[in-house]
Amino acid sequence: MRVVDLKIEDVAFGGKGVAREKGKAVFVPYTIEGETVSAEIVREKKQFAEAELVEVKQSSPDRVEPQCPYFGRCGGCAYQHISYEHQLAIKWRQVRDALQRIGKVKEVPMRPIIPSPKQYGYRNRITVHAQDGVIGFFQRDSHRLIDIERCPISSDEVNRVLTELRAQPYVRDGHYTLRALATARVFSQTNDAVANALRDLIVDLVPPNQQLLIDAYCGAGFFAKALLDKFERVIGIDWDRFAIAAVKENASEKETYIAGDVETELLRPLESRRSTTLIVDPPATGLSAGVRKALIDLAPQTLIYVSCNPPTLARDLRDLQDKFIIESVTPLDMFPQTAEIEVVADLRAKSSVVIKSG
Repeated sequence: MRVVDLKIEDVAFGGKGVAREKGKAVFVPYTIEGETVSAEIVREKKQFAEAELVEVKQSSPDRVEPQCPYFGRCGGCAYQHISYEHQLAIKWRQVRDALQRIGKVKEVPMRPIIPSPKQYGYRNRITVHAQDGVIGFFQRDSHRLIDIERCPISSDEVNRVLTELRAQPYVRDGHYTLRALATARVFSQTNDAVANALRDLIVDLVPPNQQLLIDAYCGAGFFAKALLDKFERVIGIDWDRFAIAAVKENASEKETYIAGDVETELLRPLESRRSTTLIVDPPATGLSAGVRKALIDLAPQTLIYVSCNPPTLARDLRDLQDKFIIESVTPLDMFPQTAEIEVVADLRAKSSVVIKSG
């Protein structure tokens, strides 16, 4: 292995700094654009190389001291060495760049990123792993466990549960999801404050006096319940039967919740196509080709896409642009100190935009 001096030019989605050596991209974790570093090349491919940081020779003014003693070894956080304001700037830029490069969106209507009120202590649940008496998280790029006494990005309640687990005389090998006491088991978001900001953003984006809301990947109805006053009818779809059972418990007459496949359900005939709003909140893999086609065929007046993965969002928007206009793109920092980004894209059917302007 060889050690090289590099100038970091950018921070890629995923958290690694990007430099160039003889024209080839070199990815170096725990670096910031503008820094000069010395790094050891550990993997060399035809198109790029991966390196490990050896020394920061000229540091960025945005470099700060990490608050976690496990940072750099634990695979959970990527940005604790970066000031919070600059983390937000990096994530905002990564969303814009992904939509331009992958989505072929020339002018991205970016809104300011919504920050997290808490930069540490925000997680309401974590999953730890136990093996041979070690309880903690996996090392970065490895299946080796690091023994973790406390996770600084998790809430005090979650860390209290972790302490209780570690105090047990025997912990069987396996995975353990530790939750704050107030966390509902069917709710997926791990940062309560930013989840509420996400819900409020979507409520603001949806026009009033609509006929039909289709909430695809609806979970336990987090968005649907907040939007009931704006719609005559609400249909929620999710594969998770437990979440659907939970949301049905207090459903009104105007609400219908279906446990099933989103693609299959979207292909069924719907009684109303005008004044329809459709929300999609898919997993990180994004929308399947079948779901994208269903959205194009259905052409709801308003389409709101909630994404936890900017590259798959960009891929999907590339296909949807023939039928929809992107009104706004809003990143949210659901996971400070990590490379994860939440994004909301607000789209309007081109036919409805033409009607408005005519």
